[in-house]
Amino acid sequence: MIIVNVYVSVKPEYIQDFKLATIENAKNSIKEPGVIRFDFVQQEDEPSNFLLIEIYKNEDAILAHKQTSHYLKWKETVENMMAQPRKSVKYHAVYPDNAKW
Repeated sequence: MIIVNVYVSVKPEYIQDFKLATIENAKNSIKEPGVIRFDFVQQEDEPSNFLLIEIYKNEDAILAHKQTSHYLKWKETVENMMAQPRKSVKYHAVYPDNAKW
């Protein structure tokens, strides 16, 4: 299991459009067989900052996700909305080690 946190800072004028595009991507992503969980959250004290919490079965599932039409559409749609390039960090679960996400 691989947990990917994607940190995104959005230009203030694009917050609503970014939310709509990302919700659409998340709804489709969770349908992928290799995706265990796909959460999309907004920072409370700085609403232009977002976090995508993506949990995949394995590295192959991440690669498959990045080839889907909904991901490619999202990537193209939101690229110019970002105040800076998004950053992703991969994690693995420590405890519980058999999490049933």
